[in-house]
Amino acid sequence: MTTPLDRIRPAGATPRKVRDLALTFGLETAGPAAQGEGSSPLETVTVSSVASDNRLVTDGDLFVALPGAHAHGARFAADAVARGARAVLTDAEGAALLADGSAVPPGAGVPVLVAPDPRAVLGPVAAWVYGSPAEHLMTFGVTGTNGKTTTTYQLDHLLRALGWRSGLIGTVEMRSGDRVLPSRLTTPEAADLQALLAAMREDEVRTLAMEVSSHALALHRVDGVQFGVAGFTNLSQDHLDFHGDLQAYFETKALLFTPEHSRRGVVVVDDAWGERMAASAQVPVATVRTVPGGAEADWVVTQVAPHGTGSAFTLTHRDGRTLRTSTSLPGAFNVANAALAVVMVLEGGAHVQDVAEALDAVGGLAAVVPGRMEVVGAGDARSPRVVVDFAHNTEALELALAALRPTTDGRLVVVFGATGDRDKGKRPAMGAAAVAGADVVLVTDDDPHGEDPAVVRAAVLAGAQAARAAAAESGRTVEVVEVAPRSEAIRRAVREASPGDTVLVAGRGHETIQDVAGVDVELDDRVEARRALADADAGAGPGAPAATTENTTTEGTTTA
Repeated sequence: MTTPLDRIRPAGATPRKVRDLALTFGLETAGPAAQGEGSSPLETVTVSSVASDNRLVTDGDLFVALPGAHAHGARFAADAVARGARAVLTDAEGAALLADGSAVPPGAGVPVLVAPDPRAVLGPVAAWVYGSPAEHLMTFGVTGTNGKTTTTYQLDHLLRALGWRSGLIGTVEMRSGDRVLPSRLTTPEAADLQALLAAMREDEVRTLAMEVSSHALALHRVDGVQFGVAGFTNLSQDHLDFHGDLQAYFETKALLFTPEHSRRGVVVVDDAWGERMAASAQVPVATVRTVPGGAEADWVVTQVAPHGTGSAFTLTHRDGRTLRTSTSLPGAFNVANAALAVVMVLEGGAHVQDVAEALDAVGGLAAVVPGRMEVVGAGDARSPRVVVDFAHNTEALELALAALRPTTDGRLVVVFGATGDRDKGKRPAMGAAAVAGADVVLVTDDDPHGEDPAVVRAAVLAGAQAARAAAAESGRTVEVVEVAPRSEAIRRAVREASPGDTVLVAGRGHETIQDVAGVDVELDDRVEARRALADADAGAGPGAPAATTENTTTEGTTTA
């Protein structure tokens, strides 16, 4: 099967001797090469590319057999060799699995290299094999809980406006110059990342804007890359199923601001987490403040004013440099994202005047970010405004609703759910946040994964109902309803909304596949919303929503 990563490998690469690889990284050898049997393959075998997934192996690869949650990668070495792998890098457990010759046929001439933690050396090894491609790019890496995708798109937009040929790596897509490819992970695995960077070098890409997830930092995916400028957006509860607690989550994010991963940083210090990140950074850091008051900062945002669908704002440095520009995306959090993107480019060496002129020429930071506050229906005399956003945690949901409230004349309606098999603690908080920010709340499914969708919805509803009761005591009316499947929830929200209302469909953004019990279900919130708007405009009825779960009891649908 052809995969996106098959098509993004560099067309040409200089073969590297396995012997030199072993010496450079102090790797041990196993099998015939270690025992000195015959002519050592270390002396003759070369590799020109790296893969850690046997299904993606091509001729000339170094196959890195990693320990996995369910099976060790060494068990797939025979398939990798059959596909063209010239050498194998693994750990002691993997070498033991290969020792009986069943995984790598005897006489195959395939050297086996051994590292204590092959995942930890995979990035540097891949960078070495591909000729350290990141060193030939001006690289910008963005981390944080929310805003990574938007900030990288804004970075890419600005870099292109400045005349640079740029690359982009993130949740939505990967782009090498004019080549656009879908993403499987926010940050690719280390071997795939280095191959992509090498391909960018061949494409004469000069700059790179890249999302750096906490998983990527913890799992060594960006080892072997030292970003020219690292950026931090914010931190809030997310991924605690992986990290355990907020402190561990923060410490993982902070790895980006060490000399191993960046040369300098830019940190938004609008809250205590940002202040902590700036204080703990082990590289020089410029700080950005986008809200009144708070910590002193090198760059400050002032004079925020409505501008089209977004905001205009002024950035001022403590040395007097100033720049006024705008973002087309609504909400104070998008002002922060835009300001971070601009300051990262300035701290990367661009001149204020050049940046100001480039932004003026393209109408400000007007990048369209798929599934990020994306307006799929602008609203008119017959239909509501419909917005799709990736907000999938409590803070992001709060910010998205707060951004839409000032421009909503009627009711603010939200359709959302929580992800199964992930951070169960945030589910009631998300339900409460929805009630706090919206007038009508439709709780539905996100990606259930292997968990019972009804159980996930129940946890969200518990938080929503408690918040609804509290709102009723203060005289505020909020409607809460449970509707599944998600497609029907979107249709119902649009069908029952009025002109002047805003419907926010939150949680999945650009995603087009919903994971339900391991089955991939095609579901694009934007497509469903447009279909619902078209049906409403045509006066179509609700249709026959098969397999719909709707709780319309006093516990499920309540108007105080």
